[in-house]
Amino acid sequence: MKVLTQEESKRIVNRVMSLTKADECTVRVTGGRTGNIRYARNNVSTAGLVDDASLVVQVAYGKRQGTASINEFDDKSLEKVVRRAEDLARLAPENPEFMPAVSKQAYKASETFSRATAAIDPEFRAQTAAYSIEASRKNKLVCAGFFTDSHSFQTIANSNGVFGYQEKTNIDFTCTVRTEDGRGSGWVKRSATDVARFDAREASDVAIEKALRSVDAKALEPGRYTVILEPAATSDLIGFMLGGFDARQADEGRSFLSKKGGGTRLGDKLFDAQVNIWSDPWDKDVPVMPWDTGNMLARERMNLIKDGKVSALDYSLFWANKKGVRAIGAPGNMIMGGTSKSTAELIASTKKGVLVTRTWYIREVDPQSVLLTGLTRDGTFYIENGKIKYPIKNFRFNESPVTMLNNIEAIGKPQVIAGDEVPYSMLIPPMKVRDFNFTSLSDAV
Repeated sequence: MKVLTQEESKRIVNRVMSLTKADECTVRVTGGRTGNIRYARNNVSTAGLVDDASLVVQVAYGKRQGTASINEFDDKSLEKVVRRAEDLARLAPENPEFMPAVSKQAYKASETFSRATAAIDPEFRAQTAAYSIEASRKNKLVCAGFFTDSHSFQTIANSNGVFGYQEKTNIDFTCTVRTEDGRGSGWVKRSATDVARFDAREASDVAIEKALRSVDAKALEPGRYTVILEPAATSDLIGFMLGGFDARQADEGRSFLSKKGGGTRLGDKLFDAQVNIWSDPWDKDVPVMPWDTGNMLARERMNLIKDGKVSALDYSLFWANKKGVRAIGAPGNMIMGGTSKSTAELIASTKKGVLVTRTWYIREVDPQSVLLTGLTRDGTFYIENGKIKYPIKNFRFNESPVTMLNNIEAIGKPQVIAGDEVPYSMLIPPMKVRDFNFTSLSDAV
C-alpha cells in the first residue's frame, strides 16, 4: 500500500469516529514501505520490498476498554473493526489505572522525512551491498550485511480533537567482515533519517579495517582497565540505564533512582559533571515524532541529566495524575553531549588502555545498581603510548553504566546509532573511561 496522505488518513479517522457510540475513541493509522537487501559469504541472499498499513481502534465505556485492529480501510471494514473494539470493551473488566484520552494537543512538526531516502530504489540497495562484497573479496575477507530503508507515515487522533500526521524515513545498515579463517572480525552500524548522511564505502571500510587488524589476537589478563568505548559499545549500556528514569519505578523502589526509605534521587549528582543527556524531538541528527504514540501527549525537550545531576523523570499519564505533576510525552530519542574530539584523538591521549568496538549479549544482573554483564566483540585492541599496539581477545565484563559515567576521563564527538536493546534513536559520543571491569576472557571473535 502507498503511504497515505494527511487528507486520506483524516478521512479514515473521521469515518471511524462517526461510527462509534462509545464514551471515547482513539485511532492510530500507520503504514509505509520498507526495502531491504541482505548478503552473506560475499553474495546477496535476499532482497525485497514490504508494504503494509494498519488501523488500530481503541474505545472506552467508562473504565472498560477494548482495542481492535485491521488492515482494510473500506467502509464495511471500518465498521467491523469499530464494532469489534466496542464488543471487547463491554466484556472487559474495569481498568483500575484507566486514564481518559488526552485533550487536544499542539504538535510542532519535526524533520523526520527525507525525500532522498524515500526515493531509494533496488539499484541503490544493490550498490550498497556491492561496496562491501567487492572490497571484502579484494582483501580476501568474507562479509555479511543487512541494509534497510523505510518510508512510513503515522496518524493519531481521538474523540477529544487530537489529530497528528507525519511522514518518516530511515536507513539502517550493519555489516560484519571476517577473515577467511575466522580469526579476525570487524563490524559497523550506521543509522540516519537522510540517506545523504550515509556513505556505504566509508562504513564498509571501517568493518574491513577492523577485521584485518584483529587477526592474531593476544590474551590480556582480565581486570580493570582504562577503555575507549566507541558509540556502538556504549549505546546499549546507557540505554539500559535510561530505562530506569521511569518515575513510577523510582517511587516504588524498583530503580537505581530510588532512595532507601522512600523518595527518588531527582536532583542528586550521580554522574561526572561532563555528563549531559537530554531528549529533543527536533534535533537535526535524530529527529523523532513530536508526540508520544502511546499516550498522544506532545513531546518536549527534556533534560534527564544536567552537569551530572538527575534533572527529570518520565511520568506516565496515570502516575503523573497520582503524583499531581504535569505529564509530557515519553522521550523518543536520547542525546548525550560531547566534544569535537575523534576516537583517534581519545586513543592518542591514552598511555595504556583497551579500545572496545562493540558490546554484545548484554544482560541485567542487578536492576537497582544497573549492573550489566556482556561481551566485547568484533575488534578489541590494546592501546599503548597513544597508539593501537595489537588486537586482544575479547572479554566478558561486569559493569554498571552509572559507575561508568562517573569514571569518564574524556568524551568525543557524538554519532547517530540506534540501540539494539532500547527503543530510542541515540546520539552518543565515544568516551574514555577508567577502571572498566573485565572479568574473564572470551574465545569468540
